[in-house]
Amino acid sequence: MVRISVLRLGHRPQRDKRVTTHVCLVSRAFGADEILVNTRDAELEKTVNDITERFGGNFTIKTGINWKKYMQSFEGVKVHLTMYGIPVQDIISEIPRDRDLLIIVGSEKVPGEVYKMADFNVAITNQPHSEVSALAIFLDRYFEGNELKKRFNGIMRVVPSKNGKNVKIFTRDECIKVLKEQGADEKLIDHSIAVADLALKIGVLCNADLPLLECGAILHDIGRTRDNSVSHGITGALILRSLGYPEDIVNIVKRHVGGGIESEEAIKLGLPETDLIPETIEEKIVCQADNLISGTKKIKLENILDYYRKKGLIRSVERIRSIHRYLSDLIGKDLDEL
Repeated sequence: MVRISVLRLGHRPQRDKRVTTHVCLVSRAFGADEILVNTRDAELEKTVNDITERFGGNFTIKTGINWKKYMQSFEGVKVHLTMYGIPVQDIISEIPRDRDLLIIVGSEKVPGEVYKMADFNVAITNQPHSEVSALAIFLDRYFEGNELKKRFNGIMRVVPSKNGKNVKIFTRDECIKVLKEQGADEKLIDHSIAVADLALKIGVLCNADLPLLECGAILHDIGRTRDNSVSHGITGALILRSLGYPEDIVNIVKRHVGGGIESEEAIKLGLPETDLIPETIEEKIVCQADNLISGTKKIKLENILDYYRKKGLIRSVERIRSIHRYLSDLIGKDLDEL
């Protein structure tokens, strides 16, 4: 897999703190995997690592790098961003997409050697402006805008809003707090925690979005604070939507009942005509974890299948078995063995 690195030259901790921090943030947000800074700066490392820890992703930072040795040893493509280079629109198509990429971004005067060591000297207009904007534009052209679709699986999630700010915190404590605020009793909370524990055991084995998974599992039965019927998933979704939660959480809650509910079944059950079959990996995990937890105890697949057979819900039996098989194959172990 291609790895994108950014090399920041000429960083002066006392003078360039803000600008270099922004270079780091743009690198992370626009699709790079790491940033390398030539000057040792522990405070900068702490700032960037803290952002990555809270907002997600695998972005890394290293400072105190010997830039010349690093460039000499780098085996991929080296791109130097400079106002003196070839305009990005004229050269971007020639930059290979199948090799590791090192993007060099200067601060103070860049050594002349860099121009010679680079495979491409690229200009984002041949006019003086910010290295931050140059890096952002280059990465956007390189990824053809696809970097804007990247998901960051952090505990802090910005929910896009037309007006104001909406940030949700995807932690267990925060979600339990929400349950309590909605009137959940200890029995419901204990069940939700047990479901979350099992969901996380599954999730760590299949590269799921763990903060999203845990939050969805803790909140999956929030609808039961108002509605203890088969419609509690929809009720819970309405509650979370009213609280400003993003749709990926809303859908986990909405689609967790049984093995999911098809639109035809939904009508017969008196629910809105909508497909409530779990789709994403996180939706499927929470759905099945809930099926395998009775109260706070883990049960076997056959136990839950017998329950649905006795109720005559044969289609639910097949869906639950199908999700169980899918997840078991995905993690390389039968869920009954967890």
